[in-house]
Amino acid sequence: MDPDLILPLLSIFLLLLMSGFFSGSETGLTAASRAKIHKLETGGDKRAALVSKLRDDKDGLIGTILLGNNAVNILASALATSLAIKYFGEQGVVYVTIIMTMMVLVFAEVLPKTYAFYNAEKVALFVARPLIVLVKILSPITKTVQKMVDLLMKMIGVTKDGEEDLEASDEIRGTIDLHHKEGKMIKREKDMLSSVLDLAALEVEEVMIHRKNIYSIDIDESPSEIITKVLDSSFTRIPLWKNKPDNIVGVLHTKALLKSLRGFDGDIEKIDILEIANKPWFVPETNTLSNQLHQFRVKRNHIAMVVDEYGALVGLITLEDVLEEIVGQIDDEHDDITSIAKKMPDGSYRIKGDTSIRDINRRLDWNLPDEEANTMAGLIIHESESIPEIGQEFQFYGVKFKIDRKKNNQITSIVASKLPKKKGK
Repeated sequence: MDPDLILPLLSIFLLLLMSGFFSGSETGLTAASRAKIHKLETGGDKRAALVSKLRDDKDGLIGTILLGNNAVNILASALATSLAIKYFGEQGVVYVTIIMTMMVLVFAEVLPKTYAFYNAEKVALFVARPLIVLVKILSPITKTVQKMVDLLMKMIGVTKDGEEDLEASDEIRGTIDLHHKEGKMIKREKDMLSSVLDLAALEVEEVMIHRKNIYSIDIDESPSEIITKVLDSSFTRIPLWKNKPDNIVGVLHTKALLKSLRGFDGDIEKIDILEIANKPWFVPETNTLSNQLHQFRVKRNHIAMVVDEYGALVGLITLEDVLEEIVGQIDDEHDDITSIAKKMPDGSYRIKGDTSIRDINRRLDWNLPDEEANTMAGLIIHESESIPEIGQEFQFYGVKFKIDRKKNNQITSIVASKLPKKKGK
């Protein structure tokens, strides 16, 4: 080989390696998981800290990579063209164009970017140190170029304001959906994680027990009658009312009641029920579930009475109600276990009217809206704009509904089935 060829060919080879370095760096730094890099950074990995620093300086990073990549590609092409003309004349330009295009495409673009895409974190950590040095060295040039670009964009009326970044919750939600779609997460786990994110958007009134369904006891009844009702119920905390059910004056805990029985030698009529009961805790119906969960923890209380803007009792919420929004229905050994959606032989489902729309969506993987109504009965009334009669049928949101049972004006049971999808849709 001609000794005069060795140095130029070696230079072209090194320039192509540098081009591959810049191409791989760009892909690695943009494809690397922010969560993984953050975890490594908090674990004390200095290279991960450099990766985060590079990502924060987007203009400097992009400018350095583009400047370096274009510079080495142009220089390599110029050297190759010079050699081709020297040895093959003007016809050598055609040869070198074809050869360099293939070399740059394969070894400086496709190969390093493909490797970096599938090994993003490893590549990002590897290139962090040399890139941070290059960013500092080339910063005067990249900043000058960036100012020229900004000026040109301003002259033609284009701004740098892009789309707003996703909120953290939306980004996490998208990641959850993606992992579920790829089969890395089962539906139950997806529902639980999504429900945690929903706590900040849901209000107490959407999950509370309505006042007509509250199990409560009249404080004016005799202690023996109250104790009998407490023992017959499946609840550990029971509201006490005076004069009228909406006037809650206390919350009786069964454990406190049992302790008091021990102190009266079996003479239960001497027990002052109101004295051993806790004071009722009232919360607004507009409280978010995330805030309510926090308050449950701070106050070390598991039950709260819900009131509207006028101070009127509208319902009751417990810590269990909030937790069930995350993990689904929780039944203990004293609960009457009934499925929220009983499957019928024809494939339809019998659903209680007061069942939460969110519970049905999670259980049956449906997508019924819950913005205007919280329960299945409420959804039907809202959509039909009427109080339906038994036997009436409705179709909306891809589901067929039939009114199964009613009590006065309340829909107590519904039969629902998913409508078949229309062909071509």
